[in-house]
Amino acid sequence: MGAVRGMSEGTVSLPWIVIRQDDNGNRYRVGRYATRAEAQKVADSFEDPGHERLYSVERVAQNGDGGRN
Repeated sequence: MGAVRGMSEGTVSLPWIVIRQDDNGNRYRVGRYATRAEAQKVADSFEDPGHERLYSVERVAQNGDGGRN
């Protein structure tokens, strides 16, 4: 149970986020991940050549908000 409690207390670092940008330029955070490779794999899995949605991987700012570094 200690590991689950630790995760809920924010002790697990998930510094990589996947961002989805739609046709209108709106951006949405899809998820947070521990490694860039994991985040990139998720972003790649969402890509669809038939749509103009873009998925990108960004590192979360050290203060925890979702900005670019």
